Amino acid sequence: MFMLKDLVYYIPAGKYSKAEMVALLKKHPEIKFVSLVGIDLAGNDTDEKIPIDLFLKDIDDFFSGGAVQTDGSSVVLTGLATLNNAKVDMVVDSKVNWFVDYNFEHIDEETGRPVGSLRIPAFLVHNGKRVDSRSILAQSIEYVKAEILGLLKKYPRISGLEHIDFSEVEDIVFTAGTELEFWVKTPDEKTEVEELSATQVMQENYWARTRGQARTALEQAIMMLGQYGLEPEMGHKEVGGLKARIGESGSLAHVVEQMEIDWRFSNAVQAADNELQARILIKEVFRANGFDVTFKAKPIIGVAGNGKHTHIGFAVRLKSGKLVNLMSPSDLKKDFLSAVGYGAIMGLLKNYEAVNPFISATNDSLNRLKPGFEAPVCIVTSLGHSPETPSRNRTILAGLVRDVANPMATRFEVRSPNPFTNTYISIAAFYLSMLDGIKAAVSSGKTMKELEAELSKEAGAPGFYLETGRAYRSEHDVFEDYDSDERNRLFGKPPATVWENMKSVAEYPDKVAVLTAGNALRKELIDAFVAGALLRWRTEIVNRIIPENTDIVRACKQLHDSADPLSDLDQKIWEPIDALRKYLAKDTLAAKSLFTRIREAVESGDYDAVSAMQVEMADKMTELKTAYQHYRRNIIEE
Repeated sequence: MFMLKDLVYYIPAGKYSKAEMVALLKKHPEIKFVSLVGIDLAGNDTDEKIPIDLFLKDIDDFFSGGAVQTDGSSVVLTGLATLNNAKVDMVVDSKVNWFVDYNFEHIDEETGRPVGSLRIPAFLVHNGKRVDSRSILAQSIEYVKAEILGLLKKYPRISGLEHIDFSEVEDIVFTAGTELEFWVKTPDEKTEVEELSATQVMQENYWARTRGQARTALEQAIMMLGQYGLEPEMGHKEVGGLKARIGESGSLAHVVEQMEIDWRFSNAVQAADNELQARILIKEVFRANGFDVTFKAKPIIGVAGNGKHTHIGFAVRLKSGKLVNLMSPSDLKKDFLSAVGYGAIMGLLKNYEAVNPFISATNDSLNRLKPGFEAPVCIVTSLGHSPETPSRNRTILAGLVRDVANPMATRFEVRSPNPFTNTYISIAAFYLSMLDGIKAAVSSGKTMKELEAELSKEAGAPGFYLETGRAYRSEHDVFEDYDSDERNRLFGKPPATVWENMKSVAEYPDKVAVLTAGNALRKELIDAFVAGALLRWRTEIVNRIIPENTDIVRACKQLHDSADPLSDLDQKIWEPIDALRKYLAKDTLAAKSLFTRIREAVESGDYDAVSAMQVEMADKMTELKTAYQHYRRNIIEE
């Protein structure tokens, strides 16, 4: 009988020569397939089954990119790989870890072990150019690295970093990490939003003790992440969910919970690969324990959604091998950040309108990013109330994380991504936008206090880099201490739909130019990303959202007897509900329903109208569900 510890879970980058790798794979015949993993522009990963014998036979061709091709028109490379020009080559990335994906439901008769597939991260090449998300991140990092090294050479004295001898700098290290939230439930479990909302408001679930099979699944997932070298740091319940109930068998059968699992940061590309592997493992482990898992940003409207807070940092590696955080000032009790740190957050905030399309590119993501539930909708940061006492503001877009006893802990947590945000492109966009601010801050020669003043300026005050009409820092609760008009005036109006978000690419050419610098996230890739996002946006509205809303409208049926004199209040409540149902879904000779008008606007390409009516539809559906819930409360016989 095999032991789990006897399996090979991953092949560390650079550990084996080609010959040693061949020997390792031959020693583990349970690894029967190879799958090259390319990431399209929507963040989808490819997965095919290539027999291991073929891989070993043609291993040189695999590494040169000549062995595997794919149909690029079948993945999201919109406008790039087309039906009449679909060939895409897959080039192995040997600079990152390779993971082995085991099928524990398929036991190999020869070895008695689960059948494994070696998943090898790859780049996608079309017409001689890389067109995939992994390439965008890898090439962006190389560009940002070269630019920062140039800055350190040109400006040997940078405010807050006087303790570093830049002539001793050997490399720039880009550190990133994500926190993954997800909802878990037993199949077919249905729960009223009111019940979930009450649990959340009363704070009954966050970090509560896990129990039963859900506890087992969480523990197994954390242990499995450790086997794959992800170095898990924490697993716990999140704010959403209910206390599990005991089923007929005596076990906890009624589970609806939100959870989070975190693991150690890594270099930027490896961090994105790790997150992809973590999603796969978490889903498989919980499924094996009888649970459905969803990483959707807002799986239940009216209840906390799933975030993927992304941590971003910079460091230098000296010739001695020592790592030094570029964001940390020499005196952590005196200053929040170095000039590089101030520049990084200013660059992200100033250019965020161009970054945001790559963060929130789906209807689901915009459902999460609405005021309330600590949703990071405002382009604003928080540093803390004082340098000597770090604090955390959970209402802002990107917050400073620091520890006065540990300079390496200084980093920014960007709170807007969700589990399905394309981590490769989002991290690339973060670093590219931050570079723009770093260049401005370092070249200005300003002190840390002057840079802090720039970041903390009031709306209307001119700045040397930040826009005059905006504010960029707040230590307040931005939802409680400002009304919506104030938030929009100070921090900019957030997009309400995918269309509004994607329009930023055309509306902010100077900010987009910050992202295209270096030519990694080049214009044709941005255009392809936007085209793909808009295709999915309008398709989902017509083929999924409107049909789902139609089902809800039809389910809101009259429950009272109009002839019953005791139903006078019911009739009064019902009449506006019925009128709302007809406005949403019923066509007449005199007028078309909102659903029909949206379909027609999509067909005609009037996306401004589609966007406006999508917002109206969401508001009307919320109004309908709330009113019908009120109506049902007064019905005592159904």
